[in-house]
Amino acid sequence: MQKENALSSLTSLFGTGQVVTNAFQLRTYEMDAGLDRGKPLGVVFPKTTEDIIRLVQWANENNISLIARGAGTGLSGGAVAEHGGVIAAFAGMNRVIEFDEVGRSAVVEPGVVNSVLDELAKAKGLYYPPDPSSGRAATMGGNIAENAGGPHCFKYGVTTNYVTGLQVVLADGSLVQLGGRALDYPEYDFLGVMTGNEGTLGIITQASVRLIRNAPAVQTLLVAFDAIEQAGRAVSAIIAHGLVPATLEFMDQRIMRILEDYTHAGLPVDAEAALIIEVDGFAESLSGQMDEIIADLCRHHARDLRLAQTSEERDQIWYARKSVGGAIARIAPAYYPVDGTVPRSKIAETLKAITEICAALKLSVSFVLHAGDGNVHPHIFIDDPHDHALVERVLEAGRQVMVLCVNEGGSITGEHGVGTEKRSGMSLMYNADELRAMLDVKGVFDPKHLLNPGKIFPAELPTSVVPPAPRGQPASPYAPASAQEVASALQAWCAADPPKTVRIRGNGIESAALPPTDVLLSTLELRGIGAYAPEDLYVTVGAGIRLLDLQRVLAKDRMWLPLVSPWQESTVGGIVATNSNAPLRMRYGYGGVRDLVLAVTVVQPNGRIIRCGRSVVKNVAGYDLTKLFVGSHGTLGVISDITFQVVPMPRARSSLIASLDSLERAISLAPRLLRVCLVASAVLLCHRYDPLDGLAPYTLIYTAEGLKEDAAAEIAEVRGVLAAEGVAVRAECESSGSEIWATWLGAALPAGIVMRVGFAPKDLPGMLGGLAQAIDNASFIADLGNGQLYLRDAKNVQAVQKAVQASGGYAVVLSASPGSYNGPERWGHTPGALDLMRALKARWDPGNLLNPGAFIV
Repeated sequence: MQKENALSSLTSLFGTGQVVTNAFQLRTYEMDAGLDRGKPLGVVFPKTTEDIIRLVQWANENNISLIARGAGTGLSGGAVAEHGGVIAAFAGMNRVIEFDEVGRSAVVEPGVVNSVLDELAKAKGLYYPPDPSSGRAATMGGNIAENAGGPHCFKYGVTTNYVTGLQVVLADGSLVQLGGRALDYPEYDFLGVMTGNEGTLGIITQASVRLIRNAPAVQTLLVAFDAIEQAGRAVSAIIAHGLVPATLEFMDQRIMRILEDYTHAGLPVDAEAALIIEVDGFAESLSGQMDEIIADLCRHHARDLRLAQTSEERDQIWYARKSVGGAIARIAPAYYPVDGTVPRSKIAETLKAITEICAALKLSVSFVLHAGDGNVHPHIFIDDPHDHALVERVLEAGRQVMVLCVNEGGSITGEHGVGTEKRSGMSLMYNADELRAMLDVKGVFDPKHLLNPGKIFPAELPTSVVPPAPRGQPASPYAPASAQEVASALQAWCAADPPKTVRIRGNGIESAALPPTDVLLSTLELRGIGAYAPEDLYVTVGAGIRLLDLQRVLAKDRMWLPLVSPWQESTVGGIVATNSNAPLRMRYGYGGVRDLVLAVTVVQPNGRIIRCGRSVVKNVAGYDLTKLFVGSHGTLGVISDITFQVVPMPRARSSLIASLDSLERAISLAPRLLRVCLVASAVLLCHRYDPLDGLAPYTLIYTAEGLKEDAAAEIAEVRGVLAAEGVAVRAECESSGSEIWATWLGAALPAGIVMRVGFAPKDLPGMLGGLAQAIDNASFIADLGNGQLYLRDAKNVQAVQKAVQASGGYAVVLSASPGSYNGPERWGHTPGALDLMRALKARWDPGNLLNPGAFIV
């Protein structure tokens, strides 16, 4: 009766047709595209953010759980009302609120269909890369909640790499903004945690996403192999060759035959396996890329190479690849798509092992997978969904595949999510402390567990291992050589009477005068390379290793970590902890440092050692805690080691340097240059700084790098833009814009006042003009591609901060004279999630012992 009264009050809160409680109509919402089921009490169709706030407030008053739902295309039970509750279905919140062609971004509601946004972008010459197979129906809200991927992730990344801001209704009904239109807000990266949270932390009502230039040309190759092992080795060979195709997709013979009967796409059904390989870029680079790939393929016994000759032929190949679900439905009433990830080099042996698992359980299986990022998708056929013994064997196969993927160093899920389906597998990947760290985050955001209860976490946590009590306190300064030594030191200092405050330091320059602490912990002995797999594009290193030393090791294999620091002594741990990004982030790493870090090992103040992430690009098992430690300034834990994604070194680099006589001319030129960027790694405007030692008031620097043909084609386009505006190129050189930026910034710090200002990229040209009085002829470098402005000796810091915050940006004081700007005023930003930041800090460091005064909390 209580629930009936609650549902009656719910109906009165919304308009006609916005609430469904009829049992027959509710059957549609009992499942998603997976096997799990659950009966909701009702379904609400919100139209506005205010509707969601009312719904959450109602749920709190009546203690009824809420489950957010997009198009119901999920495969892990994430949108299933397992324990009853009310579903919020977002079909009615499907507006594209803003589409910013110049700044390459969009603001969308959660019900916008993925393919609708991509089609809108492509009509403007832009591209939204995440492209799950369900993209023709899947919504942006669902894709963000699951951190969706797709075939093009290998080159372009997954959803989290493109979300810059989220508007979220929390479990108490409050509305919070995470991130925004600018990059690198000084706040804990709850944005990264919310992406992939499966609706358990908040309800997304609006998302800001970034777009990129759509490649002018593309070629698609379909190639056959007589053995699965040959195809697997060919994938590794292409990557080892230093090539990054847009896609590397795998299909086995059985799935090709099923797809061919359904789509008539001309797939090589007599082959044991096939790859779909796509390259993109400027037209001048495609034949060279494809020739190199074909040479690698032939060395691994490829045959029947079919290069799509028309866009229609290419579309036909991709239609077949993305029709797996519909094609299987013609021959089996149900199927179970498993979703594990392994390092790329282990694909062939993993497929063999999965085949053996299914054979032992007398199950029929076929394979499609995103071979470029090691995301395997065995599809296990279910001839009779009502045969409980058969279904149990299918689920047992899924459990064994999870064990296999974890043992190979991968993840239980690469893109489908955990939901109810894989929650028992979370204990395979994470120990008790790591799961409790995730539950700490859940407790901060949703203490009553009203949002999507029962998802992600196993019913019982594994037993925690209690570390031995420390013996004595290490003397300060202390330089531990392992995570265990860090843990012992922190335990001892926390147990002291009174507890000791700890300053964490690498080799970097202190950017502000910080308050004194009781002890100093140096990370310089946490160095060395723990694991390096160039064929799998990752390296694991101690936090104390210098970036310079790491780059020297990687360069031997023509690999590198696309990071640049103004200081030779910078450690990778310091760069990660401060989220220090260079202009080249626009070319590499998608969102910068946060997206190059695959995993971290962190020691928390109580001595708890947790490992977040894995050495694979695609991993959506639980909350992405890795991102919380990027840019946290050492206030949440001590980073002991880091796993980075590495990339092949650019084969060519070229920078154009031109002079401009006025700021107005630079502002008018900026949008034209930004439209050109495809392989650009810097678009900089310098004032009172000329790398050629000239006297021009403004200097423009444009760097393009990558394949020789791509870099040359883009530089030619830039020359055309400049010539049309009557701007003469003063020089062309191989030095990068990021190197020039690092030289200027390294000389500016730590003397004087140096600021980093962040805007939405679309606003930066206009803000330069609006800030002219506050800047008052100060030296600056404007990073036009990323919406960042670096200021030296601005005359009115407060005026800069006030103007920038009014536009949704921030202005951080990176360096100042001793005693000034070392408090909250330093950050020029009040995070919308500040209360959440403080709550998490209080859970993990209740005594505020780690790096006090180093960050905004």
